[in-house]
Amino acid sequence: MRLGITGHRGLSASVEQCVRTELSERLRRHEPEELCGVSCLADGPDAWFAEIVLALGGRIEVVVPAERYRDGLPEGHHAVYDTLLGRAADVHETQLRDSSSEAHMAGSEMLVGLVDRVIAVWDGKPARGFGGTADVVAYARRVGVPVDIIWPDGAVRD
Repeated sequence: MRLGITGHRGLSASVEQCVRTELSERLRRHEPEELCGVSCLADGPDAWFAEIVLALGGRIEVVVPAERYRDGLPEGHHAVYDTLLGRAADVHETQLRDSSSEAHMAGSEMLVGLVDRVIAVWDGKPARGFGGTADVVAYARRVGVPVDIIWPDGAVRD
């Protein structure tokens, strides 16, 4: 089973704990040798998902939205990004240079095209900017890829 991830960044520690628990429960439903997680490895749900897939014995594939994608991630996340990227079974690149909203959406569209289902850590609200989680959910639904939503009761975004 090839599963992709999209989700809001900048979530609180309490929301992170709930999301990690739910991701782990959902991913445990799959046999490790059949589990492939596809992620762009952004800080937050993207990285948590990849870490859990690997911890469960699955493999990860990474979509790199732009050559300068890593530079746009928080500096404190670079080591996690580098470690996970180094463990990827395959890396897919958009061939775009700058890490822009358009590149992020292109990467997300590539991700959706690689998976059987998408897990979205999403509050159900419209995207705050082009290429946000809501846009990825809408794109997946438009092209017929099923989407499973995770959003803990009472959770809020900054």
